[in-house]
Amino acid sequence: MTQVTVRAPAKINLHLGVGGLRPDGKHALATVYQAVGLYDDVTVVDAADWSVGLTRPIDGVPLDDTNIAVRAGRALTAHHGIERAARITIAKGIPVMGGMAGGSADAAATLLALDRLWDLQTSDDDLLRIAGTLGSDVPFALLGGTALGTGHGEVVVPVEDASSVWWVVVLSDEGLSTPAVYAHFDELSPDAPVAPPVPEALIEALGTGYTDEIGDLLANDLWPAARDLRPDLVDVEVQLRSMAPDGVLLSGSGPTLLVLHEDVEEARTTVAELTAQGYRCTLAPGPVAGAHVVTYA
Repeated sequence: MTQVTVRAPAKINLHLGVGGLRPDGKHALATVYQAVGLYDDVTVVDAADWSVGLTRPIDGVPLDDTNIAVRAGRALTAHHGIERAARITIAKGIPVMGGMAGGSADAAATLLALDRLWDLQTSDDDLLRIAGTLGSDVPFALLGGTALGTGHGEVVVPVEDASSVWWVVVLSDEGLSTPAVYAHFDELSPDAPVAPPVPEALIEALGTGYTDEIGDLLANDLWPAARDLRPDLVDVEVQLRSMAPDGVLLSGSGPTLLVLHEDVEEARTTVAELTAQGYRCTLAPGPVAGAHVVTYA
């Protein structure tokens, strides 16, 4: 093989419970991830040196060794004790700085793509362990579907999910810094529990697949911080709730907002109405598969 392309999905947090700041600078999480149908495609080609590029210019994506995809490649070669490098090209379909873990998807896709390109035969457990060193959301991007995340989000266990839903993804013209949102959460929640509780009621509802019940249980501890940092999101949220969907959710640390529908035609109607009002939005099914190979060459 001379190149491999892997597709990895965006993630949302159906529940995001955040613990207080730990001495190591991280937060304990109890989160329910769901992979949704917005994707980044990562193509890797053997090269003399590491490099990363985009198929189209996008602000906010580093094109040097700080890019998480390059760090993923270096982590994989370090794990195997080999001296290799690759050119990494990313076609982005996941919003940048939108709270949907586009960088984590790129890292997961890079791990899988390089493993296949170089026939390293890395075990699934080892790929997940390497992914966990790169960021909280990277292991889930490999796994996909719906899963419970604990630790600081990197310990993922699949959750039975009988639902099949459609998310209207309401985009923002301005990103929101994840570190800034967490820092403001710490200011607003000095008494946050060390270990947030697992959302058992939501997990049970997912097992039944009842969308309206799932919608009632959507939750995100970062909402108050995001609202403070971006007051404009409050008006958007009010507008979305006025449309009487099955649920409304802030995606991760924001600023992307999500509208839940069980029926695709209702979701399309919401997209049309919001677009007519001047909002930028798109449609994404959930849950979907994690990172997977789409082309070999």
